[in-house]
Amino acid sequence: MPRTLVFTLATVVLFSFSLVGIPRADPVMDSEPTFRPVTNVKQTMEWILDPAVDVIWDSAGFIITAEGERDLSPTTDERWSEVRNSAATVAEAGNLLMMPGRAAGPDWIAYARALVTAGETVIAAAQAQDADALFDAGGEVYIACRSCHEQFLIPIEEARNAK
Repeated sequence: MPRTLVFTLATVVLFSFSLVGIPRADPVMDSEPTFRPVTNVKQTMEWILDPAVDVIWDSAGFIITAEGERDLSPTTDERWSEVRNSAATVAEAGNLLMMPGRAAGPDWIAYARALVTAGETVIAAAQAQDADALFDAGGEVYIACRSCHEQFLIPIEEARNAK
């Protein structure tokens, strides 16, 4: 076999092997993702957001009774992790509320973004294991929730009660 033919075949074989590592176009990955919400807004609030927020609020502040004062702050790494994980759920729930079909206009989006930001603040407080920052961040979550509810939830409930 002549040398040039061997060299040519070797080059073709090596080139073919080099193509194995080149990523191919994936039609599924090249298109926009298709979201398929599983819960409606009310279920998202009740099943995802409310339980996560309760973990945060039940982990900040003090309870004062006739027997004395009880600090609600997490005292273990495990409990701080639970707060952090719940905060991530709160932040991501804000993103869920901005999905097409759920967002109810610019005010809704602003409140959902405030929820994301508040969730991020709780995450930072939990990672720092800072009880005072957690208390303040829990207040930010409350304000984000309450502001949205004043505009969107209360008028719906008043309309239902008027029937």
